[in-house]
Amino acid sequence: MSAVPDPAFEIWRDPAGIPHIRAESDAAAWQGLGCVHARDRLFQMDLTRRRAYGRAAEWMGVEALPGDRFAHRAGGEALAKQNYAALGKEARAMLDAYSRGANAEIARLLRAGQLPREYALLDQPDGPGPWQPWDSIAVMRQIGLAMGSVWLKLFRAAALPSVGPEGLSLLRHDDGGQDRFVLPPGAQGRRWVAALADLAPSIEALMTLVKPDATGGGSNNWVVSGAHTDTGQPILIGDPHRELEMPAMYAQAHVAGASFDAIGLTVPGVPGFPHVGHNARVAWCVTHAMADIQDLFIERFEEAGRRYLHKGTWHDTEIQEDTIHVRGQDAPEQVTIHRTCHGPVICGDPASGGAITLASPQLAEDEHSFDCLPRMLRAGSVAELHETTRGWALIDHNLVAADRDGQIGHRVRASLPRRPSLNGWLPVPGWCGTYDWDGCVPFEDMPAVIDPPVGRIITANNRVVPDIGGYYFCTDAAPPYRAKRIAARLDALESLSIETMSPIMMDQSSAAAHLFRDHLSRHQPQSGETAALCQQLLDWDGVMEKAAITPTLYARLRLAMSKRLAKVAGLARPEGPAAEMIGPGDMLTQTWWVLPGLLRSGDTTLIRGTDWAGLTEAALQDILTEGEAPPWGEVHRPVIAHPLARVFPESAGTLDLATAAIGGDNDTVCATGIVPAQGLAARYAAIARYAFDLSDWSACRWIACHGTAADTTHPHGQDQHGIWAEGQMIPMLYDWPLIEQQASLERQPKGSKKLAC
Repeated sequence: MSAVPDPAFEIWRDPAGIPHIRAESDAAAWQGLGCVHARDRLFQMDLTRRRAYGRAAEWMGVEALPGDRFAHRAGGEALAKQNYAALGKEARAMLDAYSRGANAEIARLLRAGQLPREYALLDQPDGPGPWQPWDSIAVMRQIGLAMGSVWLKLFRAAALPSVGPEGLSLLRHDDGGQDRFVLPPGAQGRRWVAALADLAPSIEALMTLVKPDATGGGSNNWVVSGAHTDTGQPILIGDPHRELEMPAMYAQAHVAGASFDAIGLTVPGVPGFPHVGHNARVAWCVTHAMADIQDLFIERFEEAGRRYLHKGTWHDTEIQEDTIHVRGQDAPEQVTIHRTCHGPVICGDPASGGAITLASPQLAEDEHSFDCLPRMLRAGSVAELHETTRGWALIDHNLVAADRDGQIGHRVRASLPRRPSLNGWLPVPGWCGTYDWDGCVPFEDMPAVIDPPVGRIITANNRVVPDIGGYYFCTDAAPPYRAKRIAARLDALESLSIETMSPIMMDQSSAAAHLFRDHLSRHQPQSGETAALCQQLLDWDGVMEKAAITPTLYARLRLAMSKRLAKVAGLARPEGPAAEMIGPGDMLTQTWWVLPGLLRSGDTTLIRGTDWAGLTEAALQDILTEGEAPPWGEVHRPVIAHPLARVFPESAGTLDLATAAIGGDNDTVCATGIVPAQGLAARYAAIARYAFDLSDWSACRWIACHGTAADTTHPHGQDQHGIWAEGQMIPMLYDWPLIEQQASLERQPKGSKKLAC
């Protein structure tokens, strides 16, 4: 690896180990961030890159093989290179500088024999190989694809053989009785539900791919304008919810170059602050907007998959053969990639005459989201920040922001395909052209607002806009419980400040729990034991508090009812062509989310000849067989596991994070969610929290779920975890004189004088 000139950047570390990088040029600043990311999170960068390119199985074994196949089909490294070539000069320069910094640090670590310990476990003494500029694009795409709408469509496709057409419209997340929309703020309404006749073409097409015998079968954020805060300036607060993993997806950082000075959450492997941060004038943050940016098309093939039908004409299928090496296997796996005009085949076998392709703006060769990143850092107002997001397509976001002139705003940052709303329910026929895209919704027509009259904006993965009228936005969204609870908590506050609003992020009251209590209030228990259990739940206040026992009983009841519903509805295992992508655990997860809405409506379509009373009584009996319930915080203790812990279980004790007990659940503002197939432990949560005070940058606060380092044995590998678990935060240092007082200088350019910023 060739040496590079020593760039003019400094690295300071504050008491929490958070890096503050200061440079004489923007390029040197990005080089500094690349250096820091490689120093703190090298293995994480490398593994995410491998996942994006379909090479994770080389390290993780056969369990990573499905993800690797999907990555190859989605375009892998070749697509990332095409995206890099399509970028503007400024974005390419940012990526080039970042990769130079990362590679300089990789070379230093190799020379010093200081590679992360994971490389020794894997017997990889040569380390990760150079970081290429396009690798950063692949890393961001990997994150975006994992959060797409495609999985809910696959769930319904996998469920169709079991539930039949008449039950399909029930397989949708609960809407809480009334959806709460982001725009206009606080508005409510009902969701549009597709009628059976509307879905008939998709069902007919999908059934052609089903075997003949198969038919039996987050994140929160909110901003309040200065007209309502104690400071007279906006306050912006939020917490990104992600899968818990060691290390977490975000790394705290502060980067200052010639044209910007920004602090926030970075993604190791990526320059900039794509999701959360502030510069000298504007603060921004995101939640998943739940926009439907991905479609599935059922394709008709002939000649063993070599041709596909589209609008009455047979076209040549693009076919490619790739190889995947798997840890523990002597022979590599072969993957055949078929692509049509809609996208790559992800389910089914084209040789059989039919398969399902994935269409997404994320897979476009000329995708140029990274052009937005340097522009964001120079935005001087909310309006300017909105303008910088033109062309973003890697994931769909609610971008919520505030500026020091007092503006607040919201914009859906996404490339939203323009097509029929029926595309949102199931895979649709691809051969006829009826369901094809008509470009994307114009930037000017995407949901956005600046300074709404109500003076605040709340997003919590709830529905952004109503279904009726305008462009189709989405079919599936999170229940409105968290958004409604945040609004109620804000309404109850006499003064609005960081100190009074930050505790809302730890609110553990569950509206879904109250729904189940209402259901139990109408239930007639069939034994003294189930009657006592019902009464204990009815006497409970619905707060998922870690020291209490009743939350454990509630969670056990919901899980037991979900399992019984899945069994009686035939949803225990996926069927049909989507079974390749959807596992039994995914089916149970979706059943968990569907259940509350079914209880509210009392609909018995899916429970086939039984009734809710019988299913409920059986689930109560299930709970009794589980024995004494421990406090919720113990059974719900988060699992923050290292991805190699399963490969090297003898090292799991130091790879995994030792975690503290926490409260909350999937439906509370303190969203510490379970994955039903994996029990009641928290598997995702707010991996960071932040509070931006636009009146005083030095008053801002933040916290991460473990620390800055990726290694649990490092002093900063887990030093923030206890603070995070208690719902507290630490200062976010931004002013350079204060940083120089409280931080230590980790790196100074050779022979350079002290930098001024």
